[in-house]
Amino acid sequence: MSFDQIASLVVLVAVVALMVQGKMRADVVALLGAAVLLVLGVVRPVEVQGAFASPAVIALAGLFVIAYAIELSGLLGLLIRQATRLSSRIGALGIWLVIGLCGSVGGFLNNTPVVVLAAPVIRDVARSLGLSPKRFLMPLSHVTVMGGLLTLIGTSTNLLVNDMARNAGQPVFGMFEITPVGFVIACAGGVWLYIVGARQLGKAAAREEGDGAPSAHAARADITIRLGEARNQPDGSGDARLGDVALYRAADRPFRLKPALLSFCVFAAVIAAAAMGWAPIAAAAFAGAVSLIILKVITPDEAYAGLRPEILLLIAGMVVIGTAIEVTGLAEAAAGQLIHVIRPLGPFGALAVLYGVTLFATELLSNATVAVLMTPIAVAIAESLGVDPRPFLVAVMMAASAAFATPFGYQTNVLVYKMGGYRYLDFVRVGLPLNLVTWAAAMAAIPPFFPF
Repeated sequence: MSFDQIASLVVLVAVVALMVQGKMRADVVALLGAAVLLVLGVVRPVEVQGAFASPAVIALAGLFVIAYAIELSGLLGLLIRQATRLSSRIGALGIWLVIGLCGSVGGFLNNTPVVVLAAPVIRDVARSLGLSPKRFLMPLSHVTVMGGLLTLIGTSTNLLVNDMARNAGQPVFGMFEITPVGFVIACAGGVWLYIVGARQLGKAAAREEGDGAPSAHAARADITIRLGEARNQPDGSGDARLGDVALYRAADRPFRLKPALLSFCVFAAVIAAAAMGWAPIAAAAFAGAVSLIILKVITPDEAYAGLRPEILLLIAGMVVIGTAIEVTGLAEAAAGQLIHVIRPLGPFGALAVLYGVTLFATELLSNATVAVLMTPIAVAIAESLGVDPRPFLVAVMMAASAAFATPFGYQTNVLVYKMGGYRYLDFVRVGLPLNLVTWAAAMAAIPPFFPF
C-alpha cells in the first residue's frame, strides 16, 4: 500500500471509531479527518474546495432555507392539524392516514419538523380514542424516513450519492427517477408496520400497563433529549433540544397566509424546474432560497438560521474523506476484495450483499458517512462485474436511509423514543424485521426499474 492509501485508511478508521464512540460531534470529526488528509497531502486544496462547493451541499442549503420558510409560515402545522382533525372521526384508520400523509410530505421536506409537529397531535388523538400512542409514534418515525426514499431531494443521502456518482463519471439521477423503487419499499414497510408492527407495539403497551410500568407522560417528563447526540445528523435538526411536550408545541407556528402561499409557490417552482430539467437541483434550490429573501417571506437572519451548518459541514467533510478513498484507489481495492467473495453470486447477489452491508453500517454511523463510504465501492463493484452501476447506487441510497432497529439510528427515532415511552428493545423488535422487509422489497424492486 502507498503512503496515501495508508493515511486514508487510518483517517477513515479513526473517523468511524470517533463517530461510533459518539463523544465528539459528527461534523467536528468529519472536518478533523478532512484537515488531516489535507495537511498530509492526500487531497489537494482544490479537492477540499470542491467538496464544500459541491452541488449536494448547495442544494441542501437551499432546500433547508425553503423548508424553514414553509415551517415558519405555519403551513406544515396547519396541514397536519387539519388532516388529523378530519381523520380522527374514523378512528385508528384515520391516524394511519395522517401517518401516510407525513410519509408523503417527507419525500419533499426534512422529516424532523414533520415528526415534531405530527407526533403530539397523533398522541393526543390516540388517547382521545382510548388507544395507546405507542402503536403509532414509532410507525410515524419509520414511515417519514421511508418517505424520504420517494424523491431525489427526500433525504440528504440521495443527493450525496447522486453527487458522488456524478464525480465518478456516472449520469445524474432525475428528481423522480428513484420514486418507483422508493414507493415499493415504503409500501412494503408501511403494510408491515400496519399489520404486524403496530400490533406488537400494542401488546407491549398492554403488558407495561398491566405491570404498572411508568406512563409515557412520566417518561417524557423524565429527560430532555439533545438531538445533536443522535448519530444520523444529516437529516436531523442539529442541536435543538426537543423531548419536552411544551417544546413540541412551541415548534408549531401560527398560520400566515401570504408567507405560506409564497413559500409553497417557490418550493413548487423549484421542484418543477428540477423535475423538468430546466435547471440543476442545486441551482433551482439556491435561486428559490434567495427568492424567499427578496420577496421578504423570511429575513436574511432567518435564512441563516435555517441553513443548519452542522449538517452541511458534516457532509462536506465526509465528501473530502470519500474523495481520498476514491483517488488513492482504496475503494477499488476494497471492491476487489469483495468481488472475490460475491463474484459467484452474480450481479443480483452482489446487489443484495451491498445492500446488507450498507444497511448494517447505517445502524452504527450517520447516513452521510455511509453514503460516502459505499458509493465509490458500489461503482467499483459494478464495473468489476461489467454491469451498470445504477442499480448499485440506488441500493446505497435506499439502504443508507433505512435505520430502523435502534432508537438512536435516526433523528426522528430519538424524537419519539421518550415521547412514546418506548424501551430500547421495542425498536429492535419492530425495526429489525422492518429492515428485512424493506431489504427484500428493494431486491424485488431495483432490478426491474434499474436493470443490470
